[in-house]
Amino acid sequence: MTDTVKNTGKSSASDITYETWVDRLAPRPLQPYLHLARLDRPIGTWLLLLPCWWSVALATSSLGGGWPDPVLMALFAVGAVVMRGAGCTVNDLADHKFDARVARTQTRPLPSGRLSRARAVIFLGLLLLTGLGVLAQFNTFAVVLGMASLGLVAVYPFMKRFTYWPQLVLGFTFNWGALLGWAAVQGHLALAPGLLYVAGIFWTLGYDTIYAHQDKEDDILIGVKSTALKFGDATVSWLILFYGFAVLFMLAAGLAADVAWPYYAGLALAALHLVWQVATVDIDDAKNCLARFKSNRDFGLIVLAGIVVAGLI
Repeated sequence: MTDTVKNTGKSSASDITYETWVDRLAPRPLQPYLHLARLDRPIGTWLLLLPCWWSVALATSSLGGGWPDPVLMALFAVGAVVMRGAGCTVNDLADHKFDARVARTQTRPLPSGRLSRARAVIFLGLLLLTGLGVLAQFNTFAVVLGMASLGLVAVYPFMKRFTYWPQLVLGFTFNWGALLGWAAVQGHLALAPGLLYVAGIFWTLGYDTIYAHQDKEDDILIGVKSTALKFGDATVSWLILFYGFAVLFMLAAGLAADVAWPYYAGLALAALHLVWQVATVDIDDAKNCLARFKSNRDFGLIVLAGIVVAGLI
């Protein structure tokens, strides 16, 4: 008798697939590592990267404007890829036993046996060293600030065992770049990046609650927690609250940084995108939830465009 949790029809949609560029183009020995780092699924990298780019652009705009430093933007892009991979590796090392019991995650490299835990740990070390090399390119204050985020990266995977609010800890972790980007430009922190950080936390609470509804049946069976389970049928009301506060804090961040009007125009368009998410989400349709979750890249890019145009003006 197997202890595998059978995947229900409602949770069958997944962003895990083995017909991606990794499987077509990457050398076979590297494929398990690339899947472990989720390089075939870039949405997580986008969601980690966008707060960094917002912050770099906002800090640039507050100093008088112009294009954000392309070198800084590129460094943050590389750092996001590497640290998202490190975070996914930590998560899979912590959750491999759970993943083996859930149909959606059984084929991941660790639970499927395609990659050993020892090799995953070595891979994690290489990712962290690469991330440290990227971080070392920043000023001293930013380096220290970046190092401070490692504690969050380490504890997040375990939160679902103890609290119905792991999405809150993810928000703390994934939006650290809202602080780090400003620090990399200006060498200190201020009110504006703090407000942007809080906005990002509320944004994450919204989008990751939507994402968690894909796995709620399996989560109940294996005994892990999420905001999706906590909110249940009241999820839409909570999404309105979270996304509303995200927009309000982004508005406050723009005012604190004294940015020009295009930022607020972009924010208005981005807010309409969130309204669309809330109005069309179906928490009992996994494919719908996954599509709404992925659309948050578009929200982030709209916000970024508004900041950049404001800086140019």
